[in-house]
Amino acid sequence: MTEIDHLTAGGSSASLTERYGSAMMNSFGRPKAVFVRGEGCHLWDADGRKYLDLLAGLAVNALGHAHPLVLSAITSQLSTLGHVSNFFATPAQIALAERLVAMTGTHAKVFFTNSGAEANEAAFKITRLTGRQRIIATEGAFHGRTMGSLAITWNPAYREAFAPLPADVTFVPYGDTAALAAAMDDTVAAVVLEPVQGENGIVVPPPDYLDNARELTTAHGALLWLDEVQTGMGRTGELLAHRPGGQGWAADLITVAKGLGNGFPIGACLATGDTAELLEPGNHGTTFGGNPVAAIAGLAVLATIERDDLLAHTREVGDHLARQVTAMDHPLVSHVRGRGLLRGIVLHEDVAPQLVEAAQVAGFVINAPRPNVIRIAPPLVITMAQLDTFLEVLPQLLDQVQIPKESP
Repeated sequence: MTEIDHLTAGGSSASLTERYGSAMMNSFGRPKAVFVRGEGCHLWDADGRKYLDLLAGLAVNALGHAHPLVLSAITSQLSTLGHVSNFFATPAQIALAERLVAMTGTHAKVFFTNSGAEANEAAFKITRLTGRQRIIATEGAFHGRTMGSLAITWNPAYREAFAPLPADVTFVPYGDTAALAAAMDDTVAAVVLEPVQGENGIVVPPPDYLDNARELTTAHGALLWLDEVQTGMGRTGELLAHRPGGQGWAADLITVAKGLGNGFPIGACLATGDTAELLEPGNHGTTFGGNPVAAIAGLAVLATIERDDLLAHTREVGDHLARQVTAMDHPLVSHVRGRGLLRGIVLHEDVAPQLVEAAQVAGFVINAPRPNVIRIAPPLVITMAQLDTFLEVLPQLLDQVQIPKESP
């Protein structure tokens, strides 16, 4: 056992949770579990309990845990070259940038970051380089916790403690083309949208919403900025949710992260067309962004998605989930929304947090982005049989949290 192994080995969930509370700032609350190992779609906690991971680290672990190709790629790269800064380039960085550019189907360039919030921060800066300042965002939107990304995030509870934020942001109802059109004028630098709102409870806009946004921004000389941090990299059954089948137009700014590195921190801001030329030396920077280890992780993820046809698999398994939950016809379930393996089970009552707790006791990791919505976002490699183990017990879990009806 090495010195590092000694520092991290042993301890029960209870003792490790106590140590966590003593050493960590209270920004996330008490941890729901202490996980020590993952393999494929399963996790094990410090007490040896096994869980089916239906959250994938908030839609991050696209290929599950300890994926062999990602592991071998990272290990090989780190044993050769781990970091050189952005004064220099590496083959992995260049190759991943080329792969991401190809996803847009047009002329584009990439700025690498360490996270989705940082990718949105880079996009925010690029909008300022247009010479305009006003940004239109949407109610219910979540774009990150940095000051810039927070300025375009809707939730007042996240924003109020940090006011004043970067100004001149207008919020309009999500999915409402008329409201967006009414807010548009020639002072708008950019409209920022999620193709599917994740943290607001997996909200899918009308089919023509993004097309209409593209037309409106073009008409007013504004940028269309699509936050694909959660929806991209295969999560919705497409590499980019706004370009189904890799066809159609690409947004002026596209931000990605989460599933791109399968747990290794990486994000990217993609700019297309003339927007790709706005960022110049000195405008922005990053120490770790696009380092060769992160880049090789991204290449391994994209290679596996293509090799294993995970886009088709994601659509198939996600549709199966939606059909099966709908067929349960449980009185607590309203409907299922989302695309691919980004799904929200909408409940008639605000009992989603209780359902999350019941599921964890039963050995399933899920999440409640809203009080009445359960988010299901498992690794894209999950099998139908694995998913069915959850679907089989879901009615019983729902029964546990049902609110008793009042007597007449």
